[in-house]
Amino acid sequence: MNQYTYQLPGNITATEKVGIINAQGEKVAYVARIYSNRLKRFLDGYFDYRYFLTYEVTNLREEPTFRITKKIRRGKLWFEAFSYAKQERYTITYENWRIGLPELAIHWSGGIIKIDKQMEGWSHFLVDDEIVARWQAVYVEQEDCFHVALQIEPSSPIQQVDFFVAISQAALFIGS
Repeated sequence: MNQYTYQLPGNITATEKVGIINAQGEKVAYVARIYSNRLKRFLDGYFDYRYFLTYEVTNLREEPTFRITKKIRRGKLWFEAFSYAKQERYTITYENWRIGLPELAIHWSGGIIKIDKQMEGWSHFLVDDEIVARWQAVYVEQEDCFHVALQIEPSSPIQQVDFFVAISQAALFIGS
């Protein structure tokens, strides 16, 4: 199992890059919330910093490897993601939202990965009801930050840390 950790500021408006650390204590990537321009950042304040939502993961040379953006059109909410390394697009949608129990699902050319989102404890990424990854953010009040952990199982069809970190940040940490 591959394990990663990182610490996020307690303030969701923060845009500084945060290092992602592997189990050996080595920095492997950075994650940051980004805005395409100052106007969007300013306007986002009126929407509790949850409307203009984009996260980007970069490698150690600070080249983008994965980006996810929240989209809202005609009352529908979804996330669009792109892997620069694999040149692959992903769509993250809410399934079954009309019956009151929405589930997050990642659609890609390799199939569907469901996300069992938990407010407390571990959120799970599932393929055919098998857990392939886990993500958890725990707020530490004394430090005013979130300690985040990610575990990727060897059975996961996707092993890239940037995929799981970006999607978790947008869909699980900030959310809708």
